[in-house]
Amino acid sequence: MGTVTIGVSIAVPEPHGSELQQLRAGFGDASAHGIPTHVTLLPPTEIDEDALPAVEAHLTEVAAAGRPFPMRLSGTGTFRPVSPVVFVQVVSGAEACTGLQQQVRDPVGPVPRELQFPYHPHVTVAHGIDDAAMDRAFEELADYEAEWPCTGFALYEQGADGVWRKLREFPFGGAVVPPQAGPAERGSVPTR
Repeated sequence: MGTVTIGVSIAVPEPHGSELQQLRAGFGDASAHGIPTHVTLLPPTEIDEDALPAVEAHLTEVAAAGRPFPMRLSGTGTFRPVSPVVFVQVVSGAEACTGLQQQVRDPVGPVPRELQFPYHPHVTVAHGIDDAAMDRAFEELADYEAEWPCTGFALYEQGADGVWRKLREFPFGGAVVPPQAGPAERGSVPTR
């Protein structure tokens, strides 16, 4: 058997996911349509294909122990000049994402991945494009808001065509999402 490139992430649900994906494409990011809008828990990681069942079993255990939590995105940030990325910030749910990604990458688990940079949950909206377009993404999404109850995560595989496809979803073991302060459903890019 060969190797596969996998990733684990929390999908940004509709309508927010498609909206941010379209905006990312509009900023000139050619990879926008090959990457579902998400918050990364495990970055692209190459594994032996025959290790997939062990990875899925591990993710099932992580999800079974997890509980739903409120996620809220608000405003923009950037990793420039260290990395050419503009993102929408995770302002609620960041601590839960941090805990999940640590469990997914457990040193004794099937994907004990070391990270190149410290973990910072976010939703990428521009990556590797020219500075003017990065500035535009940063400014246009500065007032962006979205929130939803996070009820699980998913395993993805990158195809030979570079497109990421969902292999399986992993719902959390708990059923109740704690209430979030503020309006129940925000979203969309503000009109100016």
